Parts: sequence; C-alpha cells; structure tokens
Amino acid sequence: MHSLTEAYELLLKKIKWNTATIGVIGLGYVGLPLAMQIANNKFKVIGFEKDLNKLKAIENKVCYIQDVNAEQFLTSIHNKYFVATDDFHLLQVADIIIICVPTPTDKSGNPDLIYVLQAITAIAEHASENCLVILESTTYPGTTQEVLLPILDKANFKIGVSCFIAFSPERIDPGNPQYKTFNTPRIVGGVTQNCTELAKSFYKQVLESEVYSVSSPAVAEMEKLLENTFRNVNIALVNELTMLCHKLNINVWEVIDAAATKPYGYMAFYPGPGVGGHCIPIDPKYLVWKAKQVSIDMPLIQCADEINNRMPKYIVDRLNHYLEDGQQRIKPPHITVIGLAYKKNIDDYRESPTLSILTDINKLHYHWSVVDPNICTFSFSHQTYNTVPLTELLISSSDCVLILTNHDNIDYQMIDKHAKCIFDTRNTDYPFTNARYYRL
Repeated sequence: MHSLTEAYELLLKKIKWNTATIGVIGLGYVGLPLAMQIANNKFKVIGFEKDLNKLKAIENKVCYIQDVNAEQFLTSIHNKYFVATDDFHLLQVADIIIICVPTPTDKSGNPDLIYVLQAITAIAEHASENCLVILESTTYPGTTQEVLLPILDKANFKIGVSCFIAFSPERIDPGNPQYKTFNTPRIVGGVTQNCTELAKSFYKQVLESEVYSVSSPAVAEMEKLLENTFRNVNIALVNELTMLCHKLNINVWEVIDAAATKPYGYMAFYPGPGVGGHCIPIDPKYLVWKAKQVSIDMPLIQCADEINNRMPKYIVDRLNHYLEDGQQRIKPPHITVIGLAYKKNIDDYRESPTLSILTDINKLHYHWSVVDPNICTFSFSHQTYNTVPLTELLISSSDCVLILTNHDNIDYQMIDKHAKCIFDTRNTDYPFTNARYYRL
C-alpha cells in the first residue's frame, strides 16, 4: 500500500469536492476543449495562452475551436468558471496544471520541445509546491521523467510527496461525431503511485469515460505513439496497394470493402492524398528519433512515412495524366481543389496534404483555386490566400476538379453536372456519372 501524504490527501479532497483550481497551459485544439469540459464540471479553470489573438477571441466570447460546444463556451465564461490569461504568475493559485502545448518537429524531423520546456519552466518558477502537473502533449517516451521531473526537482518540488507528476496523452479526433473529450477513454501514468492515483481521480471526476492507469509515464507516452504509428503504417499499406491496383486496373475501394467483410483479423484503412493533422505525420518521427538514441533502426515506420509522403506527388502525376488525356493545351490548366482541411468536416489544415499538392502544382505552373466551406483564409508558401465559393462558373471554367477532402457540405451534384473532369482521391459518397470521372 502506498503511503498517503498530507498534500496528496488535500488535493484528493479538492478534486472530489470540486474546489481545486485547474490551470490549462495552451488553449488550442487540445487545451480549449479540455478546459471547457473541466469548467462544465464546475471547476474553476484558468487558461494560460501566449497567442494574443486567441486571448482576444475569448475576451470577445468568440469560440475558435470547431469541436467546442458554443453554448458551453459562453456559459463557462459567463459563470466565471473559465478565464484566460497570458499572466503565468497566476499559476501559483492552480492546484492542478495541465500542459497542452504543441510538440512539433524541426526540419530534420527531430522533436522540438520548446513549448513544453517553456511551460514546465513557468510552473517551476510560479506554481505552488502542492500541485499536480499533468503533461498531455504527445512526445517521446521518457520526456516526463527525463525532462519535466529534473526541472521541478531542481526547483525543490518534492515529487510524490507534495508535488505530483503524470502523463496522460490527449486523444482528440477533430470532427469525430461519436467520441469527444468527455467520453474518450483515458490513459494515465504517474512518476509515483501517488501521482498516478491523483491524476486518475481527477480525470474520473471530469470525464464520462473509463480511466486506465499504467505503470509509468513512459508506458503512457509510448502507448500514444503506438496509436498514431499504427494508423500511419496501415494508411501507408493501403496507399501502396492503391498504386498497384491502379496499374492492374483493380478498384482498390472494392478490394478494401471485400476484405472488411471478414469479422476478425482485419481493420479497414483507406487510401488518400497523404496524411495530415498534428498527430499522424508527426508522432512516428518522435518514435524513430527515440529509437536512434538507443541505436535501434525502425525501417518499417520510416518506410511508411516515406510512402505517405510520396502520395501528393503521385496524385499530381495522376492529375497531369488525366489533363493530358487527349487534350491539346494552349495555356496552363486551371485546377479547382475541393478541400483544404486534412480530413472531412473540420476546419484544421495543419500538415494537410493539400498544401504539398499545391506546391507540386505550382511547379507545373498550373492555375488553381481552393474551395473549402470550413476555411476562409490560409497560409501557404509564405503568403495568405482566400478560399473561394463553389459556383457553376468556377467549375465549368476549370480544366479539372480535384477532390482532396470530401466535406459533406459540398454540392457534388453541381460538380458532377458542370465539371469537364473530376479526380476524386477520397471515394466521395456521391454517385458521380461524369464521363471523365476518375477515382484514386
């Protein structure tokens, strides 16, 4: 039986009585939905954010994350369960501090922990000694114990006695109609048993899902990388199979549907123009980097990454072939791109394969327009662009319509009727009858 300290018992009471003050560092796609879920359970939440645009939006009661319930957002602000600030001195009043900052990679694919380091340094400088610190940002195995723990230890926080540290990986799936922050199962791994139990108690108090504990933060960190690497590898498999099926004149979508009839030993994954978002393209690189630190090669994971990274060029090569299908071109063709977001029905275009495809299209000096009803403006190649409305004139004047994201709120019937050529990389759920309709 683990011995219970005075600080542990006090924090546990605050959790159970909803009197703990919660600090959430980073109010992006992970932090803001989590902050709203906690505030919805009548905990006082202080959101810490350096982006002044986000703070201004919150001040004006504008919710900038699509998956956050607008009514819940306004209610939390109105009832003063949620406030946002860039004053990190206020960390001193937080009993539980959750780090939800980005963990990008650098140009070489190595982990960049600058935002995590800034967050934990601020905690070491300003937080009360009696607190629970939870890292949710996806990172490589060992980060919690090798990076966070020494910084707090050096600041004289008594780990496992009065200060408690745990890792609980975020499991955000933007646009998922079934699983949200509140009902997605959680994994928790603490530095000590007290750390694990406190973190587990907190999540059970604010979520409506199962909370599972593991033996260490490293297990929880590795588990998260396994989730997304599993997806990356299987997507690469079907992307590679797609190239072969195209050469053999076999419908890959029919092949996948046929395989999915097997009730065991198979899980359907689908091809596309590449992988996007902050997780699937990034997380496997963390795993490969960590493996190199202990002299282990990960050829399967690296190969999967290379296959998925080749898909944008493969799409453009196929597009170019369809444009040249019996056509004599006098001027550069115009391509209407449907979809900027990396998956359907969301407004997030981080790491979207559309950006890589536009880069390759630019190299061919093609003209292009982007239609995405969920995104108004976007940054690309050091410039800001506007998306355009979907109109009959746009479609009829385009040489090809390239469907890269199959949003539900697109008028596919109109596209089918007026397009000269359609290249659908998503097997869109519409019965196209266009004479020049091509599918990935």
